[in-house]
Amino acid sequence: MNLDDVSFDAREGNVARLHDETARHHGDATAIEYHGTTLTHDDLREESARFAGGLADLGLEPGEVLLQYLPNCPPYLIGSLGAFKAGVAVSPVNPQYRRRELAYQLEDTGATAVLTHEALVPFLREALEDVDREPVVIVVESGDGEEAEGADAHAFADVRGEERFVERADDDVALLPYTSGTTGKPKGVQLTHRNFRAQMFSILSQPSDIADEDVRSLVWLPLYHITGFTHTAWQPLVRGGSVFLRSAANWDADAAMELIEREGITHYVGVTAMYVDMVNSENFGDYDLTSLESAGEGGAKMSVAVQEEFEDVAGVEMAEGYGLTETNGATHSQSNSTFGLRHGTIGQPTRLTDCKIVDDSGDEVPPGEEGELLVRGPQVMSGYHEMPEATERAFTEHGYFRTGDIARRDADNYYEIVDRKKHMINTAGYNVYPSELEELLSEHEAVAEGAVVGIPDERRNEVPKAFVVTAPGVEPGVDVTSEGIKEYFLDRVAAYKHPREVEFIDELPRTTSGKIQKYRLEERESDEPGE
Repeated sequence: MNLDDVSFDAREGNVARLHDETARHHGDATAIEYHGTTLTHDDLREESARFAGGLADLGLEPGEVLLQYLPNCPPYLIGSLGAFKAGVAVSPVNPQYRRRELAYQLEDTGATAVLTHEALVPFLREALEDVDREPVVIVVESGDGEEAEGADAHAFADVRGEERFVERADDDVALLPYTSGTTGKPKGVQLTHRNFRAQMFSILSQPSDIADEDVRSLVWLPLYHITGFTHTAWQPLVRGGSVFLRSAANWDADAAMELIEREGITHYVGVTAMYVDMVNSENFGDYDLTSLESAGEGGAKMSVAVQEEFEDVAGVEMAEGYGLTETNGATHSQSNSTFGLRHGTIGQPTRLTDCKIVDDSGDEVPPGEEGELLVRGPQVMSGYHEMPEATERAFTEHGYFRTGDIARRDADNYYEIVDRKKHMINTAGYNVYPSELEELLSEHEAVAEGAVVGIPDERRNEVPKAFVVTAPGVEPGVDVTSEGIKEYFLDRVAAYKHPREVEFIDELPRTTSGKIQKYRLEERESDEPGE
């Protein structure tokens, strides 16, 4: 389906109408494949509409919020599309989150319902003990005969009613993902129906040599992540193609390459670590990857050596891109750039994006010079959920969003991300914020204070490292160990966030005003013997 096929009614209001248009054109084509089970676009349209009716029967009203605490599976896509049709906003939750993180998002969103998997129900129950609310719980069962835990839980398969479609305004919130800042609590990102439609239109407007129904996208990125949700799942679905869903927790490079060969996958987007794993596999080169028409990468800068090796074997150019949760995905891409791919860059701004690079005074800098990247366009969020001051700080007076990333561009308008103003750690495409880990570290009874920085890692780009000053009377290595600190984190936050290294030090380096000098900790790491 292209833009010419989209009716006037689907060009505004509820973004779910776009997939109804897809089903009208490609109803019998496969939409979702999941370990041998399939759904057609007609199936997806009907199931989502009936799920919308089921939500209404459970008492959910338009404008309320459904938390999706799920791994990659068909109910994730049925549930999100169904929520859109019910006029309900979807707030995705990382399935690796546990009590502390989940409770915060439950409370902050004011969610009236949670769609989860039975394996995650125990963690949800723990989180619900910490919040002052009782949302409706809908459980995806594994099919092994076990029933949803608790009399107050509803089986996902049973939440079905009369087909329902609630009209929404362009500026109503469709998606409410959460992102963390370098300080303070995580922020809910308000992505509207217009924001989401803008990214869908960006793919429908691109020329392609592949017939719509021949598009096959491998979705191994997590669907709670904006790239996985928007670009690897919904863009190909709305076009009329099919998505092959696999669980992000069960990533396997050989299995991915085997699936590409067997199913003739045409589109794949991964993070750097995934491509590194494929290239480093002893079986790399034994699989036929030539069905790929596009291979994308985002989340961290790709090694040119890895990129070139993958391209040589797969016979496809790898296109890096750039985007944020706040922009519902891409603002820059090497795909369809004027002069082709340029390794080491994120390509040019997409057709929707107005951007510039500015200095500390807000003045635009010329090509070749570095500054903060600002972006503006119909895909940029409306603001942060119930955080007006944070929203105001995030935008300039002319409506540009401050990305917090340092970039430069060349004379042909190709952009390169140089560094980050924010103290974010990017590990295998996941964002980890030191302030969250430092706050948790301060709660450990054996710790006086600590700081977390990112250190280089060949596979994951960066990993967190904690520098710890122990409390008075606590002897490092005896009363508390580095492995004990790691286990402390693993019990409380998602596994990818935990520090891979812990070093005990006598004191943290500080400025005269008392601020921790993290650059000195990073220098300390690089000065270690053997570095």
